[in-house]
Amino acid sequence: MRVKVLMVCLGNICRSPLAEGILKAKVDPNKVFVDSAGTSNYHIGSSPDPRSIQIAAKYNIDITNQRGRQFTQKDFEDFDLIFAMDNSNYKNIVQQAKNETDKEKVHLILNKLTPEEDLDVPDPYYGGVMGFENVYKMLDEATDVIVKEISIL
Repeated sequence: MRVKVLMVCLGNICRSPLAEGILKAKVDPNKVFVDSAGTSNYHIGSSPDPRSIQIAAKYNIDITNQRGRQFTQKDFEDFDLIFAMDNSNYKNIVQQAKNETDKEKVHLILNKLTPEEDLDVPDPYYGGVMGFENVYKMLDEATDVIVKEISIL
């Protein structure tokens, strides 16, 4: 069985592309499919933010071919696990759920590090490069936990 994982933030140009790239670098693509999306339609078809591309490249991860897309209700059918980067996006995703099964697929990504604390991955868009570095480190740690959990599915 191939596990399908979706990373979701607001615009799908900063946090979720990084999360997608980091997780993809850690898993066997024959066993795990990883994608990302945004809850908004601001950046459909856009490349990731240059600062996300830069920080990923610093860690030998290439996210240049990713393109922004909007989260849709069909994603509940297509994915086994959906990770929201923050509480606002979590709420936006869950509002689109058709049933409890859909809702059970949605998780706050940082709850993998600090269960039930409901912490947000800060949006680095309006900050400097250090914000992207901090986001990278958070997502790197969270995806380590996700990899372990996926391997026991």
